[in-house]
Amino acid sequence: MIEVHHLNNSRSQRVLWLLEELGLDYDIVRYQRDPVTRLAPPALKAIHPLGKSPVIRDVGLVVAESGAIFEYLVGKYGNGRLAPACDFGSPDYVSYLHWLHFAEGSAMLPLLLKLYVSRLKEAGAPLAPRIESELKNHFGYMSAALGEHDYFVANTFSAADIQLSFVLDAGGSRGPLKDYPNLVRLHERLKSRPAYQRAIERGGPYEVGR
Repeated sequence: MIEVHHLNNSRSQRVLWLLEELGLDYDIVRYQRDPVTRLAPPALKAIHPLGKSPVIRDVGLVVAESGAIFEYLVGKYGNGRLAPACDFGSPDYVSYLHWLHFAEGSAMLPLLLKLYVSRLKEAGAPLAPRIESELKNHFGYMSAALGEHDYFVANTFSAADIQLSFVLDAGGSRGPLKDYPNLVRLHERLKSRPAYQRAIERGGPYEVGR
């Protein structure tokens, strides 16, 4: 049985959603953020030294980092679902890898900077223009790449869309998502999926920025 170490209001919600899309059985080990600091509890370090979520355990193997978890689950259990065929000569597969890792590798940095710098109040004001510029750069890139398509990879729903969903969530709460109608439509399309709804039911209330 796959074990998901799930922190409330965090990226681990995407892992529950992916498991629901794959139709896999899993157990949830729940953790709650500190109500003041918003940090994960020290108990998470018992499963992984960094004490961060998401983390999964599968047949005794511990896997951390969102991108690694997604590649592991889709590669091991996908049976051709939620990703193009693994072919490094295929533009679709290379695009899939790009978007899967863009979500955490590039897109989240300005969103996190905006969150942390906002807590500095006036002291963080000199950084705000650069952060806003980077947010527009990344969201503009995503919007142009999506265009009028429904999904990012070969116009077909994939694990990359699930991975990017947290960027859209964060962009809605503290970024410029509203300025990109095609990304707003994608965000709504993703949240309407039955597997997404099942993951919310199992994982509990979910609100980015809380």
